[in-house]
Amino acid sequence: MDLVITTPTSVAARVADVAHVRAEDASGAFGILAGHADLLTALAVSVVSWRCADGREGHCAVRGGVLTVSDGRHVAVATREAVAGDDLQVLEHEVLARFRRAGEEEGEARVGARRMHLAAVRHILAYLRPERRPAGPVQAARDGVEEAP
Repeated sequence: MDLVITTPTSVAARVADVAHVRAEDASGAFGILAGHADLLTALAVSVVSWRCADGREGHCAVRGGVLTVSDGRHVAVATREAVAGDDLQVLEHEVLARFRRAGEEEGEARVGARRMHLAAVRHILAYLRPERRPAGPVQAARDGVEEAP
């Protein structure tokens, strides 16, 4: 099999003659051998590992992404960010922790943006509803109410 791991700006790993690939999605870890059925899955923040036919192993930390298997011999991973390395311990602890922190920060930013969006919509709705609109000079004149100085 051949394995390609790409980010939007680079190829993190391109390996030929791969005997086994291990990855992780929302359902857990899984393995891929030559002849695997076509597959498309969303990866979790995890380490993709592979073993070549000659016994060499490789690892790449991925920040989520999409894994595809086609024709039972092509495995491709597209991810936002990937760090290839030989030391599995470093990848698992340092890189994955960094990826998870970045994901949490993005989630917090999305929550903040949603709150601001909802506040803006509520403000617009309050302005558009006549019964909730604050009485200003134009509204007071329409209602026949004199405005206090």
